[in-house]
Amino acid sequence: MTFDNLLLEHDGPVAILTINRPTVLNALNTPTTDELRHAILHLKQDPNVRAVIITGAGEKAFIAGADINELAALRPTQGKEHAQRGQHVFDLIENMGKPVIAAINGFCLGGGCELAMACTLRIAADTARIGQPEINLGIIPGYAGSQRLPRLLGKGVALDLLLTGRQVKADEALAIGLVNRVVPAAELMIAAKALAQELATKAPVAMQYIIEAVNRGLEISFDKAQVHEATLFGLVASTQDMREGTRAFLEKRKPQFKGE
Repeated sequence: MTFDNLLLEHDGPVAILTINRPTVLNALNTPTTDELRHAILHLKQDPNVRAVIITGAGEKAFIAGADINELAALRPTQGKEHAQRGQHVFDLIENMGKPVIAAINGFCLGGGCELAMACTLRIAADTARIGQPEINLGIIPGYAGSQRLPRLLGKGVALDLLLTGRQVKADEALAIGLVNRVVPAAELMIAAKALAQELATKAPVAMQYIIEAVNRGLEISFDKAQVHEATLFGLVASTQDMREGTRAFLEKRKPQFKGE
C-alpha cells in the first residue's frame, strides 16, 4: 500500500507504520487519520503480520497533536463528526487483535497521546514529552483522551493532566503508568522492534483473546468479565496452537505457533 502521509515497512512478521508529516511535527489531520484507518484494516487482515509498531517521522515528534489549522476551521456542527471519526480509527487500533506498540520518539501531545493510549503497549524515548494540552486551546480531548486516560492512570492523575494541560517527561510518564518502558532515544526503534519480534512469536489467537478479554473486561462488571474470559478460554482451548504450546512444553522445546 502507498500513502501520502504514512510510511509502511515490513520487518518479517512486524509491520512498522510511521506518521510522515515531520514539517508539522506529524500533526494528525483528516487525510492522515483516514490513511491510518486503511492501513490498520489492511494489517489486521494480513496473516503474515503478527505485531505492529507506530512511530513518527524525524527526531522531534511522535505526533504533536491534531492539525490546529484544521481544528480552527471546524464549524460547531462538524465538531462531533470530527471527533467520532478519530475515535473510530483509534478504536480499530485498540481492538486490532494484534499487539500494537507506540514507539514515542518525541512530542506526544493531544491526538498523539490519544493514539498512543489506544496502542497495546508504549515505549518512550527518554526525550519524549507526553500530555493532553487541549485545555490550553479552550477545548477538550476529542479522540477519547478523557476516557482512556482515567482508565489507564486512574481518575486523580488523569484529571491533573487534563485540567492543567501540562506535559510530562518520560520518567514521570513511566512512574504514573502512562508508558510501559523508557529507553535512550538512540535505542528506541531497536527496543520497539525487539519487543515486537518477541510478541510475534507468541500464539496469535491467544494474543487476540487476551487483548479482547482485557479491553472488554474493563467495560463490563467483574462477574460478566469472568464469564467472557471463560468463553474465550474455551475457544482458545480448541486451537491447534494450544496443542502445539502444551506439547512443546512437555517436550522441552520452543513452540511453533501458526495462528490456527
